[in-house]
Amino acid sequence: MWKLILIAFLFLLVDCAPKQRVIIGKQVDPLREKSSGEGRMDRVSPVEKRESREVQYGIASWYGGEFHGRRTSSGEIYDMFDLTCAHNTLPLGTLVMVTNLENGKSVELRVNDRGPFLKERIIDVSYAAAQILGMWGKGTAPVKVEWVGSPIAELVERFHLQIGSFTDEARAKDLALELKKNFDQVYVATIETQTQRYHRVRIGPFDKREAALPLAEKLIQMGYQVLLTSR
Repeated sequence: MWKLILIAFLFLLVDCAPKQRVIIGKQVDPLREKSSGEGRMDRVSPVEKRESREVQYGIASWYGGEFHGRRTSSGEIYDMFDLTCAHNTLPLGTLVMVTNLENGKSVELRVNDRGPFLKERIIDVSYAAAQILGMWGKGTAPVKVEWVGSPIAELVERFHLQIGSFTDEARAKDLALELKKNFDQVYVATIETQTQRYHRVRIGPFDKREAALPLAEKLIQMGYQVLLTSR
C-alpha cells in the first residue's frame, strides 16, 4: 500500500512542478490534519522574541490543509508541499534560513505570504517545512530566522536532491561519505548567513526533474528524507 502512496505522490510532484518540494517517505494525510497556525497556542520552550533585518528569534508555527489551494499575499496559490513561509515584514520573495532551536534542524524557505497574526509568533512555515524542521507534531517551535537574500532566476534550471542540512560540517561530511558508497554526484554545498554556516548534503545536478525522481524514490526506500530543489 505504501508503495502505491509513494508512486502517486511522485506523480503529483511532477504534475505540479513547484520550485522546491519535499518528498517524504512516511506518508500521512496532512489535508485532514489541523495546523497550529492562528487558533492555538502550544507549549514551547521559552524564547525571547528579537528582531533585526538579518536575524530574528521567536516562535514559529505551521499552516496546512485548511489553506492549501488558497491564494497567498504574493498572488501565488498556497501549496503546503512547497518550501515557503509567511512573514509580516520581510519582502515577498525573500529567502530565509529557519532553524529549530530545540533540535538544530534547518531549512531554506521563500517568503510568499503574510502572517502569522499572533504577536508571540514570527513566522508561519508550510507543512513540508514543518516536517523537515521536526515541529509538525508539536505544532510550534522556538526558531532562528536568518535573511539569506532574494531568489535569483537561473538561465538554465538544474535540479538537486538534498538529503540533509547541518550546522556541524563533520556531520555533513559523514553523511556525504555514507551516500558516496552507493551514489555518484554527492557533494556538500555550504551557505553562510550572518550568524551561521549551513552544510547541505546534495546529489546532482539533474537536467530534468523527472531524471531525479527514481533516485529520490530509492533514497526514500533506504530511509532518507529527500528534498527536490532547483536552488
